[in-house]
Amino acid sequence: MSENFKGIAPLNWRGLVDEAIRRRKAEKLTQREHASLASVSIPTIVSFDRGEESLTLAKAFDILRVVGLVERPSEQGAQEAFVQEAFKRWRDLTAKLPEDSAGRFPDGWYRIDYALEGDLKTVELHELQGLIDRAAVRHTGWPMFWIPQRAELAPREVDGVLECWLAPVDTGVQRMQADPAHCDFWRAAPTGRMFLMRGYQEDSQETFAPRSIFDTTLVIWRLGEALLHAGNLAKLLARDSGEKIEVRFRALYTGLLGRKLSSWANPLADLLVEGAAARSDEAMIETRVPASEIERNLGQYLYPLVASLYERFGVTGLSVERVQAEVTRLQTSRVR
Repeated sequence: MSENFKGIAPLNWRGLVDEAIRRRKAEKLTQREHASLASVSIPTIVSFDRGEESLTLAKAFDILRVVGLVERPSEQGAQEAFVQEAFKRWRDLTAKLPEDSAGRFPDGWYRIDYALEGDLKTVELHELQGLIDRAAVRHTGWPMFWIPQRAELAPREVDGVLECWLAPVDTGVQRMQADPAHCDFWRAAPTGRMFLMRGYQEDSQETFAPRSIFDTTLVIWRLGEALLHAGNLAKLLARDSGEKIEVRFRALYTGLLGRKLSSWANPLADLLVEGAAARSDEAMIETRVPASEIERNLGQYLYPLVASLYERFGVTGLSVERVQAEVTRLQTSRVR
């Protein structure tokens, strides 16, 4: 047995797991919410609760950080803290809504977050809203990080960040479009951190039941819009126009179990791909790309993300050319 240097006790893994579960319950977090805050899958959190030792150290740390049992490393931890605080805020806002409220995304949701890393300008919070609006990608009728003008929906300062919640009609707000795909919740920090949650457009159709399909092209357009937004905001926040800014980008999809990959939104697109029902409920995809290259190489950067998602539906062999064809449609589309 190794000598116990400086009185450091061996790690009591089971005790650590039990304390994490105790703290989760004290915070009134479900397993699903804990997993989402830690950016891990439901099976991973279940394995953690069982005390299994097959988890990677990184995933275990992500789970423990949520309940304050591991200190966060500086840069990566700052983004994790931003994401966790945003998700907790959304939970608080929606806690009293009916279970089937569109604002609670009852059939699943996706979350996108990104961080700009590099030499950024120092901007005040009141300046940030204008920069986000200038960074908007207007290729569709419902852009990422859209800024509404109505007072009851407009962004406002909360806890030192800019926050926007497109509240559902359950809250008394009168809205024309109030399905899950139009009940966005987003947050933005002047340090180049962004977070957005949205329900699935596929779940608000009359021709098929909610939670039945995952569209092949919508995912490309939404991820593309988010990456383009990051590239645009990076240009606006870069201290030096020639400064290299990197984008650390992630997307988490939930409510996938049982959905089939289908070409619904644009049946004339080149991506006439049909897949089997997803066997897992969640998917996390992430990348790190140079901001200045996003617009020029969007198809190349999206390809591995989309291919990874398609694999959840049993679809393999996707070509970068087919993704690029859809990206070209996105980039040449304009909504005024």
